[in-house]
Formats: sequence, C-alpha cells, structure tokens
Amino acid sequence: MESLFVPTLIVALAEIGDKTQLLALVLAARFRKPWPIIAGIIAATLANHFAAGAVGNWVASFFSETLLSWVLAASFIAVAAWTLVPDKLDDDEESGLKKYGPFLTTLIAFFLAEMGDKTQVATVMLAAQYPHFWLVVIGTTLGMLIANVPVVLAGNFAADRLPLNMIRRLAAAAFAVLGVAAAWHALKVGGVI
Repeated sequence: MESLFVPTLIVALAEIGDKTQLLALVLAARFRKPWPIIAGIIAATLANHFAAGAVGNWVASFFSETLLSWVLAASFIAVAAWTLVPDKLDDDEESGLKKYGPFLTTLIAFFLAEMGDKTQVATVMLAAQYPHFWLVVIGTTLGMLIANVPVVLAGNFAADRLPLNMIRRLAAAAFAVLGVAAAWHALKVGGVI
C-alpha cells in the first residue's frame, strides 16, 4: 500500500500552487462547469502519469539497485528545491482551447501543462522506486485530484486562503525525506553501512 499512499501524499502536496492547479482555477472561472473540468483532469492525469510511470518503471530496469537509489536520491533532492519555486500559469496554455468546451479544453490543457512538470517528474521517480506501477499511477492521480478538485469546486475562495508558502515547504520537505531515504538505501545496498 506504500506504493499508493506515498505517491498520493507527495503529489497532493507538490501540486498545491502548481501551474496545473492555477490552470484548474482559470478553467473553473471561465467555464463554470466543474464536472466536465474534473473529468478532463482525471483523463489527462491518468494518460500523462501512466506514460511517466511507464518511463520510470522502464528506466529502473537499466540500473543496479545501488545506482538507482543514488539517482533517485539526487532527483528527489532536486525536485525538493524545485518545489520551493512558485509556478506561474502561461496564458498560452489554454487561451485558444476554450472553443472545444470544458472537457476537451481541460484534457488538452492539463495534459500539455503537466509535460515536464514537477509532478510528472515525481511520477517517473516514484514509479522507478516503488514496485507496483499501477498503484503509483493511481496514487499520483489521486494526489492531483486531492489538490485540484477543491479548487475547481470552490474557485477563488479556496485558492486565496491557502498558505501556499507553508505547503510548498512541506512538499519540499517530503521530497527531501524521500531523497535522504533513497541515499540511505544506496549506502545500505552498497555495503557502506
């Protein structure tokens, strides 16, 4: 169950204040139809995180356990630092898509916005670390939904009242803990300790 719960928690924290959360807020304000937007978020996230998880699972097969642990440790520490930097939404990501309606606009915009995003990178790393590929994909998707569905449903009310800096620090700390755990595992497997 760790393959489900850790990715859910990590991505939910990392998504707070992320550009895809800002995108969810913009889409909710523009369309005022929460359920097609939520359906688009689910579809886009599953597709994106399935691909990211597959890459992570595949890459993990090329490294020894020790080397993979060191790569994961460095990656988690890098994402911890990246998490501390607030995201901004580029208007280009969804400006021309509105004509497609709330579901298709959300599906396309979310999928594109998530490409190369820290939660996608985290999904690659988590899938490389945990053995249950589908649980990781489901967990990271649940994390996205935990962070984005309330924003879609509550709109500006919730977004304006969240302590984003504190949440970013918590997410960064969680990634840092994963990095230290991966380094510890590398030392253990490498016979250093």
